[in-house]
Amino acid sequence: MPRIIAIANQKGGVGKTTTAVNLSAALAILGRKVLLLDADPQANASSGLGFTKASPTLYDILLNGTPPQKVLRDTAYPHLKLIPSSIDLIGSEVELATRPGRERLLAQILADLASDYHFVIIDCPPSLGLLTLNALTAAQGVLIPLQCEYYALEGLSLLINSIRRVKKSLNPRLFLYGILLTMYDGRNRLTRQVEAEVRQHFGQAVFETVIPRNVRLSEAPSHGKPIFAYDASSRGARAYMGLAQEILRREVRFAKK
Repeated sequence: MPRIIAIANQKGGVGKTTTAVNLSAALAILGRKVLLLDADPQANASSGLGFTKASPTLYDILLNGTPPQKVLRDTAYPHLKLIPSSIDLIGSEVELATRPGRERLLAQILADLASDYHFVIIDCPPSLGLLTLNALTAAQGVLIPLQCEYYALEGLSLLINSIRRVKKSLNPRLFLYGILLTMYDGRNRLTRQVEAEVRQHFGQAVFETVIPRNVRLSEAPSHGKPIFAYDASSRGARAYMGLAQEILRREVRFAKK
């Protein structure tokens, strides 16, 4: 059964798209079939894999009824496919507002498509609007990238409450897949305080792997490459490979339950 993971945080600049791109690439390198679905109108996950101004995109699937197979893109990794986004998607929430079942459109798209993959990774917009609601309704788990700073904790509570509401009203199978500490600097006292508080409150839901502040991670998107194609020896690459391996270990534990 495919694992559908929404990567979500209503706060921007926390490493959400960086995580979506590099986790997808790492899982593909490890031999898993992965679909990365870019649901963010900024389309940064698409450009991070080298696709700028792609057409057709997720917008065409949602609004024009284009078959998903016609939107799928091959990537530099044989096991990784992409459904790209575009700026057109920014108007989709208004255009879909009166459509019946508008919260379940992504779930319907993935109903048949997801079975071809081990993992479907959805990169959500930095908001809790209709596109993110669609992702949470389609997903089984939510992965929350959390920047190690004080205000991030306030936003985390809001997102956890949103997950609970979606679980109650739209998607009873939804659960918190994990919290990923990003932009981690162990020399910084606030970073350590945030980590201690999050781990104390959420326990095993927090990934052991942390994503460090890393210049190479920041540079890779401007070259349209995941970190493994840009600098495979960097600390950022090692961290995301470690995250992918940790997720595969989690999947083994889930399968035994």
